[in-house]
Amino acid sequence: MRPSAHTDPNPSRPDRTGRHAGRKRGLSLLLLIPLLAGLIGSSATPVGADELSDARAQQAALAQQLKSQKADIAKINALQADLSSAIATTKFQLNGINADLAAVRASIASMVIKVNVVKQQYTELVAQLADLDAQLVRIRLDEIHKQIELDDRKALLAERLRVAYDTDRTSLLETFLSGASFTDVLSEVSYSIDAGEQDKALAQQIVQDQETLAAIHQTVQDTRTATDALRLQVAAQKVKLDAQLKDLKAAQARLKVLEAQTKQALAIQKAAYAKLVLNRHNLAKAMAATAAARAALSNKISDLVAQQYQLGNIPSQYNGTLIWPLKGTVTQEFGCTGVIYEPPFGSCPHFHQGIDIVAPSGCGAPIQAAGDGRIAYIGWNYADGSDPAWIVIIAHSANLATWYAHMRAHTYPSGIATGSLVKQGQVIGYEDTTGHSTGCHLHWMVQYNGTFVNPRLFV
Repeated sequence: MRPSAHTDPNPSRPDRTGRHAGRKRGLSLLLLIPLLAGLIGSSATPVGADELSDARAQQAALAQQLKSQKADIAKINALQADLSSAIATTKFQLNGINADLAAVRASIASMVIKVNVVKQQYTELVAQLADLDAQLVRIRLDEIHKQIELDDRKALLAERLRVAYDTDRTSLLETFLSGASFTDVLSEVSYSIDAGEQDKALAQQIVQDQETLAAIHQTVQDTRTATDALRLQVAAQKVKLDAQLKDLKAAQARLKVLEAQTKQALAIQKAAYAKLVLNRHNLAKAMAATAAARAALSNKISDLVAQQYQLGNIPSQYNGTLIWPLKGTVTQEFGCTGVIYEPPFGSCPHFHQGIDIVAPSGCGAPIQAAGDGRIAYIGWNYADGSDPAWIVIIAHSANLATWYAHMRAHTYPSGIATGSLVKQGQVIGYEDTTGHSTGCHLHWMVQYNGTFVNPRLFV
């Protein structure tokens, strides 16, 4: 017969471990079964809810980061497409006949700015990739740690259930019928309820851990997928950027060569004209005489064109596009110039009314008709004074004519003469250095409605 509570009012826990533990765990097991069955529907606050919230917040943050990265990649793709277009345009300008160096310089300056913007965007992508790699390591460590915690708690709950089952020797009813006091029975019940609540909390924690682990695992998978995708994007952008940098360097090198060639040719021309400065009086007189003679010749050509139009030999309007008459380097553009021999015009003290072109092959390069038309004049340009240039003038319509100066005298293909009908691209003569010229080149002018205009407007 068990001692009553009156004979042992304060029994120690170790002395009762064998018998009481079995009873308490037995009751714990009985109580735990319905608790586990109703766990999912329990309204109790889950243990570790903050961890689950953090895991879900991490998922949301990653989704927002990936959305931002997609926008960044779209942006750099647009920038590279724009840069590729600029590179293609610049290549066309550089490889085209008689490149406009001023336009090419502006294009290359714009390309440099665009390349720097793309490089900055690429650097940011690389940084984002490194950040994703670091995130993946951290999240993977969180996943491992949470898996260990979950395994430990599952093992603990399983052990507690096993012990409760294995040590269950005396039921609560048997304890009461054995003669124990009601106080002993209440103590047993209280202890068992405490153990059941602990098991319930542990089971809740396990469920919570499983949800948290699932969220972390999904974040790991999403991060790994995003990292792999971004790594491919970064590699592709690197290939494009390297190619664009190569094209930019090639364009800069080509521009440098053309600038050097132009500078050299122009220096020779300026040096020759500088000799005339020694006698400013004669220079001013020669320039005035040249301007007057050129105006007279221009009027004469206009009369010849009008006559050809009246005879029905040329159309009223030219409906084609002109081509460059000579392939080479432009040594002097149309417009204001520093070459002192050129006459003043408008606000310019010296104005160049055509474009000077030097062929890479040197003297004797063939010169082609810039467009279909009829030769209005071929011969010496007596407007140049005592040292005239050999010129050819082609009337393309009643209001458009092209002038070709400094050509080789009396040397041209058969069939080329005043009044001859020529086709675009047909050879009309050869490059030379007749007249006031410092070297073999073609001085090409376009006369539109009686005024000399920039030939680039028509090619």
